[in-house]
Amino acid sequence: MERLFYYLGLPFVKLYEKLEAFGAFIIFQLKLIPLYFKPPFRIKEIFQQIDVIGIGSLFVISLTAIFTGLVEAIQLYHGFHKFGAESFMGYTIFVSISKELGPVFGALMLVSRAVSAMTAELGTMRVTEQIDAIDTLAVDSKKYLIIPRIIASTISTPILVVVFVFLGNVSAYLISTVALGVNPTEYKNTITTYLQFSDIGTGLIKAVVFGYLISVIGTYIGYFTRGGARGVGLSTTKAVVYAAMTVFAANYFLSSLFLYLDW
Repeated sequence: MERLFYYLGLPFVKLYEKLEAFGAFIIFQLKLIPLYFKPPFRIKEIFQQIDVIGIGSLFVISLTAIFTGLVEAIQLYHGFHKFGAESFMGYTIFVSISKELGPVFGALMLVSRAVSAMTAELGTMRVTEQIDAIDTLAVDSKKYLIIPRIIASTISTPILVVVFVFLGNVSAYLISTVALGVNPTEYKNTITTYLQFSDIGTGLIKAVVFGYLISVIGTYIGYFTRGGARGVGLSTTKAVVYAAMTVFAANYFLSSLFLYLDW
């Protein structure tokens, strides 16, 4: 009988633990808010992190964008060609990359490259007691280590998404007009005719939100790492999984919100 109650109650205990951990995460983020506006502002550290997160991820973002545009054009061509609607490929590809593929793929590449790195770095500093040493020196470790990374990620992500959208559309245009035989004038005319500001604005808003979310997850998990070298590895894996899942979930809710607002 005791074993039966154990198995019946175990899912509720696990759910409580998850909710408790999520509550601790929210409270921690709320406590960070005053630190964004409290001097010193660590401008040097912010630019250092922009270099690491933004410029350091430029190559992988560019490569991903180029191949995304190529594949998008090839797949859409086969579908549109059946209905003789190849001329509408330009606008369709532009909207899909700028609204969805650019922000989501860009954020996921940042998760795999930048968020994993910041989690591992902070986790290593925690298990080797470097963070404790910083606090001992009367320096706020959260202000020094976490805030610059969050700000840098929030700034870098939309910039990288702009690069992604540009390169993705250029590669899609080139393969469509050169290799697939789509009329270049018609391709460009559909973009200039039907393009709206919201087609670009929604993608940039998503990029800002994604950049903030993935960085707060990565820094939080890394900052509270326990368990030595094994703990660092587990924290890095956890940060990548949670951040990627958050990107997909946030993308759904933001897309639904923009649809509701007709934006």
